[in-house]
Amino acid sequence: MLTLHHAWQSSASRRVRLCLEEKGLVYQGHLVDLANLEQHSTAYLKINPSGVVPTIIHDGQPLHESGTICEYLDEVFPEPPLRPSSAYDRALMRNWIRHIDGLIQNLVVYNWRHHLQKVAEQWSDEKLAEVVSRIPSKERREAWMRVARRPYTEDERLDARANLVRLLDRMESAIGDNGWLVGNTYSIADIAAVPFIKRIDEEIAPDEMMPDKHPHMAAWWNNIQSRPAFERARIGPFLEG
Repeated sequence: MLTLHHAWQSSASRRVRLCLEEKGLVYQGHLVDLANLEQHSTAYLKINPSGVVPTIIHDGQPLHESGTICEYLDEVFPEPPLRPSSAYDRALMRNWIRHIDGLIQNLVVYNWRHHLQKVAEQWSDEKLAEVVSRIPSKERREAWMRVARRPYTEDERLDARANLVRLLDRMESAIGDNGWLVGNTYSIADIAAVPFIKRIDEEIAPDEMMPDKHPHMAAWWNNIQSRPAFERARIGPFLEG
């Protein structure tokens, strides 16, 4: 029995949903109400001490971190395979996941202003302090304080955009004529990139996704979106959930 605690707009949740759908796995979904801070509730922290989404529970055992979850699913449910067959390519896959994960702050600059900032900036200092006190991670506490009281500036958004465009440049070089990030097959490395590319394409830098700018990336993105699992995973527009 698989249960996924997730949120529709969460980048990490989107990865895991896509992995589950590529595997054709049956799972029970439980939406975590991020707007009402369910991720910081006592009940949720019992299954995910980090207070983030997603969390997957398999046979009563919880697991978090999207990259870890995807590899776990591929190991426990090996067909169809979503990891390269060679040890070297699997190592490259993990490096891609780490590299992409390292860029998450650049998405935060864009994503949090649409939802969290609009709510948090209306809280009193007392309310904000109470909410932040329930967040386990020091880094995330600081991020919440920052977005609530010092919204990201246009210059910071431009810096974030530039960093994400460099991701496109790097992916363009890696994909080449083989069509995928690692080797010649679709893998968890490609899945890891999907939520980032979705946001780049729909709002952050859609002009960079044109074939004249990043032709291999444009073809890769078309291939990704044409996969049946993409629609089933409900990776829709960020602002519509």
